[in-house]
Amino acid sequence: MAEILPIRLYGDPVLKKKALPVQDFSGIPQLADNMLETMFEARGVGLAAPQVGVSQRLFVAAEYLDDDEEEGPEADLKTRVKQLYVMVNPVITYRAGQQSILEGCLSLPGLYAEGAQRDLQVRVEYQDEHGQKKVLEAEGYLAVVMQHEIDHLDGILFFQRMSFADRQKFLEEHREDLAEFQRQAKAFLREAKP
Repeated sequence: MAEILPIRLYGDPVLKKKALPVQDFSGIPQLADNMLETMFEARGVGLAAPQVGVSQRLFVAAEYLDDDEEEGPEADLKTRVKQLYVMVNPVITYRAGQQSILEGCLSLPGLYAEGAQRDLQVRVEYQDEHGQKKVLEAEGYLAVVMQHEIDHLDGILFFQRMSFADRQKFLEEHREDLAEFQRQAKAFLREAKP
């Protein structure tokens, strides 16, 4: 049975660390299930292991079916899944083109911005949750999701991919929100200590 994990917020040191490669796959299927459940609960399209406090090179993501009907906050995202991804030890081996689209992050809930420079097409070599080698070619929005999640594994948040001016504007506009996330992250870490 999958469980919902607490999502670490901006200000948590685990989000700044470079995650370690996965070598032991024995617990990965259960961790991936928990991460997918957490991602659906948070209404996200991707979630990296550091975002749930696990400093390993693993992320999950979902491609959803386009749905013109308004989805309420209660709508079950699982019913709209087109494809699920569990990507362990991912490496981008090909990049092409440039794009910038609106991005958000489950570790910065409610904050969105455009301006992060992303590749239009990527090829990602990775292992699945059982250690089998795979390759994914992605473009457009899915390529952005892959790059966003791989950045998490390197301790990079999406606004760090913006130009200096755009990044400064984002930090200034959201100063109060970011300070609140940092307060919440510190409180969580205090409570989590034995």
